[in-house]
Amino acid sequence: VQLQASGGGLVQPGGSLRLSCAVSGSIVSLKAMDWYRQAPGKQRERVATVTSSGITNYASSVKGRFTISRDNAKNTVYLQMESLKPEDTAVYYCNAIDENYDDYWGQGTLVTVSS
Repeated sequence: VQLQASGGGLVQPGGSLRLSCAVSGSIVSLKAMDWYRQAPGKQRERVATVTSSGITNYASSVKGRFTISRDNAKNTVYLQMESLKPEDTAVYYCNAIDENYDDYWGQGTLVTVSS
């Protein structure tokens, strides 16, 4: 499984961005896909998860602002980010867990929230 994240960039506070994670192969068999982020000097943290059955879960810091979704036809997972704050600045990574509970990481995409 190979993951390719994209969509990061510079955005002003209050703005929006949509991240994409393209997966080589079908995502239907993957147990879950996640977005993580790592800010400078901080540990990587899980931001959002979507399971194979479509159940979603969010970190409290982003709940109500971020939405994770998956498009099985396009083998892509998205993270729609609204009302962005400077503290959302980080490198965002996508992660996939397969049926054997092995996990895979994509390269990160940098999100910078600044005026």
